[in-house]
Amino acid sequence: MDSYTIDRLGHEGDGIAATPNGAVYAPFTLPGEVVRGRLEGARLFDVQLQSPAPTRVAAPCPHFGRCGGCSLQHGHDDFLAAWKQEIVQRALAAQGLETAFRPVQTSPSHSRRRATFTARRTRKTVQIGFFEAGSELLVDLAECHILRPALMAARPTLAAITRAGGSRNGVLKLTVTESLEGLDILVSGGKPLDITLRATLAAIAEADDIARLTWDDDQIALRRRPVQPFGAARVAPPPGAFLQATTEGEAALLAALRVALGPARRVVDLFAGCGTFSLPVAETAEVLAVEGDAPMVAALDRGWREARGLHRVEAVARDLFRRPLLPAEFKTYDAVIIDPPRAGAAAQMAALALSSIGRVAAVSCSPVTFARDAKTLCDAGFTLDWVQVVDQFRWSGHVELAAQFTR
Repeated sequence: MDSYTIDRLGHEGDGIAATPNGAVYAPFTLPGEVVRGRLEGARLFDVQLQSPAPTRVAAPCPHFGRCGGCSLQHGHDDFLAAWKQEIVQRALAAQGLETAFRPVQTSPSHSRRRATFTARRTRKTVQIGFFEAGSELLVDLAECHILRPALMAARPTLAAITRAGGSRNGVLKLTVTESLEGLDILVSGGKPLDITLRATLAAIAEADDIARLTWDDDQIALRRRPVQPFGAARVAPPPGAFLQATTEGEAALLAALRVALGPARRVVDLFAGCGTFSLPVAETAEVLAVEGDAPMVAALDRGWREARGLHRVEAVARDLFRRPLLPAEFKTYDAVIIDPPRAGAAAQMAALALSSIGRVAAVSCSPVTFARDAKTLCDAGFTLDWVQVVDQFRWSGHVELAAQFTR
């Protein structure tokens, strides 16, 4: 077997070695390491470490290397933070942009408040965990260093749900979210719901004190509203609705946005979700919150109406991909928050670039589409003042960021 020297990490966290025949990808390796393995196509299998990098550390989880949930537990925290910032810098450089960077904020271990488990019922047992990377082999998790303890403690409940409603011919997807009032569980991929299954599931929710249990689109039990704190407001997101992965990451993004918004007293929040940013910002400013998902808008609106001491929040359901806010609609506002999905917001950014807005606070989960949209703003006279990487997806290749634009 030939030896390979790892030059850099790819966006998914695999090590990449440059060879005369092209790039070779080696999982669970780090820059500077020399490795050997069995080459199939462009990928190295059965990787053997010959010379470790000084940035290598012992992975804390016994499932690491099999479980597809993490790809980078073998890297030192400082190295991973610098690597994620470099990903953003390279994406910006590809668009001819550069800027200052605020310190990276990384969520601690055991901080993820939501996970979507895969569950499979066999003849004698139930398996609950995550698939191996690029495989349909399910890793039955005994522990997890990413998730909050309450999520792992729910395994007996998830097993009972799987035994009741799972089929040996398929898998269940169980999205479990920790709320202030207990666990919120959404199940998909199970048996058709009938009277007997509904009664069994309701009994499980009662016995195990589940705040809300939903089976596909059917609410089985609502014992308490599964609310999340968004500043002074309390919001119960619809089942499966978008939620920032960790409270620490959410707080870091919000703190960055507050700086980026400056003294603004009238703010538009685009892709507002359930009010993650709209409602805390309403402590000091009036907010127009625009979101394409009507149930999320309804949850945001209820959260504002039930809160005390907030400025006015107008919640509007509108598909910003098909009907972006037009330049004239920003006339009476001081600043914009924009937090689009991974695809970015090309049409909305183009309209925003033509508006009179002078301050934009941006959040993104994709450095590539962020850089593309940032160039649209910068070409229209904005300055990208700074970027801050917020690493909510610890030990993965996923990168999130906040940024300030002014003109």
